[in-house]
Amino acid sequence: MRTDARAHHDPAVRGFASDNYAGAHPEVLAAIALANGGHQIAYGEDEYTEHLQRVIHSHFGADAEAFPVFNGTGANVTALQALTDRWGAVVCAESAHINVDEGGAPERMAGLKLLTVATPDGKLTPELIDRQAWGWEDEHRAMPQVVSITQNTELGTVYTPDEVRAICDHAHERGMKVHLDGARISNAAASLNVPMRAFTNAVGVDVLSYGGTKNGMLFGEAIVVVNPDAVRQMKHIRKMSMQLASKMRFVSVQLEALLAKDLWLRNARHANAMAARLAEGVRQIDGVEILYEVQANAVFARLPHDVSERLQKRYRFYFWDEAVGDVRWMCSFDTTEDDVDGFLQALKEEMAR
Repeated sequence: MRTDARAHHDPAVRGFASDNYAGAHPEVLAAIALANGGHQIAYGEDEYTEHLQRVIHSHFGADAEAFPVFNGTGANVTALQALTDRWGAVVCAESAHINVDEGGAPERMAGLKLLTVATPDGKLTPELIDRQAWGWEDEHRAMPQVVSITQNTELGTVYTPDEVRAICDHAHERGMKVHLDGARISNAAASLNVPMRAFTNAVGVDVLSYGGTKNGMLFGEAIVVVNPDAVRQMKHIRKMSMQLASKMRFVSVQLEALLAKDLWLRNARHANAMAARLAEGVRQIDGVEILYEVQANAVFARLPHDVSERLQKRYRFYFWDEAVGDVRWMCSFDTTEDDVDGFLQALKEEMAR
């Protein structure tokens, strides 16, 4: 049995399964080490969390307040719980992470109902929202109170600021609030080449979940309340949802490391560029179809099932819809051109067999 501190994996091995597979960015690790000295007040009253609020203001407006949490599911569940009544429901895309990948947590833990809508590209529109936004006075139906969108979407597509504005205006006209799942919000901003405020506080989003783990953090996310009038007692709900970190400085300093300067944007631009390089190479390979426009750091493709199974033995990635052969390839802040080119060569070889 090994008892030394050597790595248990080969650091040279990379894959395209998830941007969660990547390690932490060196600047984030340095920030954690910086925050580690001495004692700081626990449960968010530390100087790092206080300074984070000023950083958040620079991105999301003077009224914004950040509530650091442990993970993305916790951010979404806590935010949606703060936005809904016990009889409330959330309208979201059928492909939304809160519906597909959170183990039923929004419904089981937050006690709300998800009202899903099928979309061709993962994006809601006012017209699609109206398929579920009705029946507010019907006691037999959960009351639609929130619209939740994901930016960028689970299919790698990106909402424009005008599209988000249209959703917010439509929801607010119906007395509903808007939550934005920003697990990859940095990739969306990099894709659009606009600041994050352009499609959040500037267009009417009430609350967002800010994702850092997929963009270079070791752990942690944040709920950002953009509109204080939209929520009630977020700090109490965060505690009840088991998302209050005692040593919060170690989450806050990571968020600060990303957001205080441009690390968030550098990381996202690089991941997006690697996905664009991958997509361009895939387009040159006969028999492989790209399914959606590549706008961020994800490439969705369809190829023969047996090819994918052989390729998975060389590079990790996931089937998206195994029945039809759809796969997802994700790029990260640390994906290199050599990683992409090596994967493309392996794909060509397996397609030729």
